[in-house]
Amino acid sequence: MIGTSWGGLDALRTLLRALPADLAAALVIVQHRGPEAHPTAFRTLLGAVTRLNVCDADDKQRIVRGYVYLAPPDYHLLVDGEHLALSVEGAVGFSRPSIDVLFESAAEAYRDRCVGVVLTGANDDGARGLARIRELGGGAVVQDPATAERPEMPRGALTAVPDARVEPLEEIPAALVELCGTARAPV
Repeated sequence: MIGTSWGGLDALRTLLRALPADLAAALVIVQHRGPEAHPTAFRTLLGAVTRLNVCDADDKQRIVRGYVYLAPPDYHLLVDGEHLALSVEGAVGFSRPSIDVLFESAAEAYRDRCVGVVLTGANDDGARGLARIRELGGGAVVQDPATAERPEMPRGALTAVPDARVEPLEEIPAALVELCGTARAPV
C-alpha cells in the first residue's frame, strides 16, 4: 500500500521504474487527486515507466500480484478481503481518496502481510493508517523527509510510527523487494 500527495507523481515514477516485473506483491496506490483530474493520464504516465501492470482500480476487482492499482479521482479505495472496493463517502482530512482509509482497510485485511509506504506530501494523511498497519503486525516504510518534495507527510508518519523503516526515495524499491520478495524467490 502506497500513499502520496504533493510531489507524488515524480516519486511514484522513481519508485515504479526500479521495481522488478516479478515483484511478489500487488501495489495499491492512493495519490491525492481531485475530481477534475484526467481519468487516464495518471495511469498512462506511471505505466510508461514500469514493467508492472498499471490499472485504475474498479469496485469488486480481485487483487493480483504484479499489478499496480490506482485509486480513481474522487473515490476512496479500500481493501475488502482479496478484492478492492470504491467508496464515495465523505472526504477524510479534506481528501478523497484518503490514504488512511486505504491503509486501515488493508491492515484489517492483510494484518502482518501488509506493508504501508508513505511518500512525499503536504499533510498528515497516511499517519493514522500506517500506525494501524504496524499495530496489526505489518511493515511500515517512510520516505526520508530530506528526500521528499514536501516533507510534512513523511514527518507525520514518523511521528505516528517512530519505528518505521526510513529510506531515501531511491532505496524504497529495494526495501519493497526485501519485504515482499519476487516470484523467483524460494517460498
